Amino acid sequence: MSLKPSQIKRGLPPEKLKLKLDVSEIKCRSTEEVKPLEGIIGQSKAEKAIRFGLEIEKRGYNIYLSGLPGTGRTTAIKEYLEREAKNKPAPYDWCYVYNFKDPYRPKAIKLPPGRGIEFKRDMEVLMENIKINIPKAFQSEEYAKRREAIIKAAEEQQRRILEELELKARRQGFIIRSGPTGIMVTPIINGKPLSEEVLMKMREEDRKKILEAQSKMIEEVREGMRQIRMIELKTHEEIKRLANEITAYTIEHLFTLLREKYGENEDVKTYLEEVKNDIIKNYNKFLEEGREEGAEEEEIPFMRKYEVNVIVDNSQTKGAPVVIEYNPTYTNVIGKIEKESRHGILYTDHTMIRPGALHKANGGYLVINAEDILRNPLAWEALKLSLRQGNVSIEEPSELAGLTTVKTLRPTPIPLNLKVILIGTPLTYELLIKFDPDFKELFKVKAEFDTEIDLNQENIEKYISFICTLCKKEDLKHLDISAVKRVLEYSSRLAGNQKKLSTIFAEISDVIREADLYARRENSNYITEAHVKRALEEKFYRINLIEEKILELIKRGIILIDVHGKVVGQVNGLAVIQLGELTFGKPVRITATVGLGREGIINIEREAELSGPIHTKGVMILNGYLTEKYAYDKPLTLAARIVFEQSYEGVEGDSASSAELYALLSALSGIPIKQSIAVTGSVNQKGEIQAVGGINEKIEGFYKVCKIKGLNGEQGVIIPEGNVEDLNLNDEVIEAVEKGVFHIYPVKTVDEGIEILTGVKAGERMPDGKFEEGTINYLVDKKLREYAEKLREFREER
Repeated sequence: MSLKPSQIKRGLPPEKLKLKLDVSEIKCRSTEEVKPLEGIIGQSKAEKAIRFGLEIEKRGYNIYLSGLPGTGRTTAIKEYLEREAKNKPAPYDWCYVYNFKDPYRPKAIKLPPGRGIEFKRDMEVLMENIKINIPKAFQSEEYAKRREAIIKAAEEQQRRILEELELKARRQGFIIRSGPTGIMVTPIINGKPLSEEVLMKMREEDRKKILEAQSKMIEEVREGMRQIRMIELKTHEEIKRLANEITAYTIEHLFTLLREKYGENEDVKTYLEEVKNDIIKNYNKFLEEGREEGAEEEEIPFMRKYEVNVIVDNSQTKGAPVVIEYNPTYTNVIGKIEKESRHGILYTDHTMIRPGALHKANGGYLVINAEDILRNPLAWEALKLSLRQGNVSIEEPSELAGLTTVKTLRPTPIPLNLKVILIGTPLTYELLIKFDPDFKELFKVKAEFDTEIDLNQENIEKYISFICTLCKKEDLKHLDISAVKRVLEYSSRLAGNQKKLSTIFAEISDVIREADLYARRENSNYITEAHVKRALEEKFYRINLIEEKILELIKRGIILIDVHGKVVGQVNGLAVIQLGELTFGKPVRITATVGLGREGIINIEREAELSGPIHTKGVMILNGYLTEKYAYDKPLTLAARIVFEQSYEGVEGDSASSAELYALLSALSGIPIKQSIAVTGSVNQKGEIQAVGGINEKIEGFYKVCKIKGLNGEQGVIIPEGNVEDLNLNDEVIEAVEKGVFHIYPVKTVDEGIEILTGVKAGERMPDGKFEEGTINYLVDKKLREYAEKLREFREER
């Protein structure tokens, strides 16, 4: 039952094939006339979540900003945070100083913003003054007199002791003199020393007397020497006390000034007291005479004890800091302890402690890309540990990993008060939620960036402001109204809907940058529609080599695609190929064969293990459709095979399920299908055609094949009616539709599609349960009934 031309569904008019903007509603002639963008375009849900995350002060309410790359996540959050940060006070400075009680554990000191570098300079001035004043004090007459008095008094005591010993020795017949082995007590006779030889010749009794007296005298001499040494020690202590007194007196007023300046900070006061005591204790290090050979090499490390290491300086910070860490390695996030080599040995001290992003962002905001930090496992674990503990502790990476290492510094942790914003994809978020139990406790706020926004006047105006901002920021030529219109149309195509605009601003920005190049080549005052159009064409031309090769193979007949004539059980399906940046449509021949049997529909792609799960599901739905439509009064007995011809890679997706069904219905009914019309759309068990993706690329891909094979006015594409709003076709296809040489047919059901493909009525079921005679459904039902009867007869014969 063939349909009359007037009964066949008409294709879409040209105005339905692309976003049509009313330029009159855009109240500017170019982007030069509008204000730069303020705020985030169309991301109200994400903006509300971000505001909530920033306002709540409780621990763990850090933010995960979810969205696809290119949506302007980083730029948007940076600008948003900078606006918020202006209203907050600058955070504290942080310094590390030497710990005089435990040199391996430097102390952290907190100071108001700007006072850290000031404290460092004050300490430098203090030490310069001390290095000048202490030597002067020790060169003074007062010190010299007091020191001389101490020494003279000691020498007088020592002289008296020696004189008394010598006098006593002479009275007892001995003299005291120095020898190579120390002090010697030698007996004398007639004023002359008694030699050992003479002593041995004396009578035993006399010799014994002399030796006993000598022994007693030796003990007295030893006691005298002990007293002399005690006097020396006492003298040394008195001189040291004097030096300490002089040093303390000399430097006290210098420290008094600093104590008055930093009197409210107990940590600074304690540190200054420790510095003063250490200088008094080591006064000789500041004296020329205290320097021994090689002291020049030791002076620098010694003097470093008194240096202040300002690791966070907010003297120039206006508001809270906003830090974006683009390379979140362990040391870049947590900080590090540097080392220097001296004589082949590594040394370190508190002045070699370097801050990480957590230190720099403390009191403000830290932005990190989730995928980047996850590629650095130590950094991720250290970040979580810091957020859990509420402080940042600089450790060697090997220690964090539990490996043994050499003894090194363990700086005291610095308390944290900041918000961390992780930027990542939705997939990364789901993986972290599933596999990292710490993540949901530390990042309780999720802000989602959409890839599309509604096409309305407000968002159009913001979009134009975004373009203005880009042009001013990168010194590009501004866009006139025709170019703006073209950019918005391209944005709508990226969004995949005529009522939406894309928020993949990276793509939009690239097109504008390239259009600027072509405008400059022509010395144009503005970027025009022609420049934008060329940018889009050139961008696609640079990457479409694979598509050109496939079209060439189709043209040469290597890949078999017919766009003329009719064939039973054969239809042109449409696939989308995505290779990196390149996405294009490619027609594929789908064939179906049928015969007697009970196997049902066999998916050859599945049997060859080339079918993905979604494609397999789509083919299985065809069984459901046939059962629903034709098997209410008979068993479904057939053996059908469906295949994508010349398909050598995997097949996935269900967008070809309607095309497969059309091929199957044609094979069962014996009615040929027009090869001039390609098909896309998925089907459900009720025969309803469902929307699919990549609709524009599929239509344009088939049009290119028809163009190289020869347009005859009958070619076109059947699409789901649900995809009509998704159409944003290129100018060439729209022009072909206007001329009537190419057609786009939207359909809701399988029956609508089969009528367009065959020119034969699909056929409704009549009250008696049968279909109208001569229709597609009638012929299919008849064929299935014949199969059922033949199978029953075959079984009875056996």
